[in-house]
Amino acid sequence: MKDIQSLHDSRRINIRKVGVKSVTYPIIVLDKASTTQSTLARMNMYVNLPHHFKGTHMSRFIEILNRFHGRFNLKMFRSILEEMKTRLEAEAAHLEMAFPYFCTTGSAHRAPGMERYDCRLHGSLATDFDLVVEVEIPVRLPCQSSTEDGTVFAGVWGGVTAAVRMKRFLWIEDLIDLVGQGVAAQATRTETVESMCRRVSTVLHATGSFQWYKVVVKNKTTGYSTFASSEWPEPLLSRFDALEETWFHGEFPQTGILLPR
Repeated sequence: MKDIQSLHDSRRINIRKVGVKSVTYPIIVLDKASTTQSTLARMNMYVNLPHHFKGTHMSRFIEILNRFHGRFNLKMFRSILEEMKTRLEAEAAHLEMAFPYFCTTGSAHRAPGMERYDCRLHGSLATDFDLVVEVEIPVRLPCQSSTEDGTVFAGVWGGVTAAVRMKRFLWIEDLIDLVGQGVAAQATRTETVESMCRRVSTVLHATGSFQWYKVVVKNKTTGYSTFASSEWPEPLLSRFDALEETWFHGEFPQTGILLPR
């Protein structure tokens, strides 16, 4: 059968991303205790397509996943990207993976149980390897009263999303624990998103374990939600950010647009 996808294309138009999206795939994840979790991941896999290639073989993305099916951890992420880049003859490969991760919980104030954490991994490999690990940690509201089994929780205050680029390898549990230190005690109804965001950011920064991080804290309330975010190193203001800040301070740019008085 003729390999149409590998034929030469004379239009000289590069395609930035080509691949498969929203692939539901079972994975087995290794955790810090050297045990395994079977979970279901949603994946996006794509490569760049140089102008001289007519197309790419979409089935090969799934073939690569099948090769690495089994025990999965952060260290294996680069191997998958290397395989994508080599087999699809691409200059850059990208893999995004989202999956629920479960950890045992329990403390002096809480009965043992399982907590769900939504995890996302964003990896790319061109000349250099880049991996962003993102974890969403729920923040709960405790009741004033407690039972013999521990504190009874009144509901969810909100959540903290931490995205990091690591200097050294950390388990997902380690990142969850660090964020938990920043959250400190369970949130009260008067807790502000600003104060929690600063605490979590301070803990992450103090470890010296990250090249980059971003923290987003959200508080859910009736009819709307509030949020605060911090990022280190602080990004340069984009054109949109600069415009937004100008409007926020009541200064209007000279754009030639007449505003109603």
